[in-house]
Amino acid sequence: MNILDAFYRTVHDAVGGCEALAVRLGMSAQILRNKANPNNPANRVLLEDVDQVMGITGDIRVLHALAANHGHVCVRTDPAASASDLAVLELVVQVMTGNGDVGAEVNRTLADGRVERHEIEAVEAAVYRTNQAMQQLVERLKGMAEK
Repeated sequence: MNILDAFYRTVHDAVGGCEALAVRLGMSAQILRNKANPNNPANRVLLEDVDQVMGITGDIRVLHALAANHGHVCVRTDPAASASDLAVLELVVQVMTGNGDVGAEVNRTLADGRVERHEIEAVEAAVYRTNQAMQQLVERLKGMAEK
């Protein structure tokens, strides 16, 4: 998903929609709709707007889109997360499940003998989720390391 589409979805999927979010941001709903509209050259969205919207909604699709566009993966850091054998095992299962999801998406992509853009996007999304789980696994193990 591109960053402008991600911002549009974040704004319009917010609880109460664009109107309720605009009130919390202290701007008119029309200005927010314009900023969220990827086809509107006026009222361009600013980084400060994105940051505020992510903070209010908790929806970080824009952050994930930015990271993916530049070959990175966003991983939530949780210093309070349990650093135990069971927690690591749960992450290993997530990684294995993710690998299966990647394989299933690749299989669907190749099944008809044609590779289409939307199929590649589905594979990319599955790979991204799997990479996140792998990075969380590494971070969890680091948390268990003896100092």
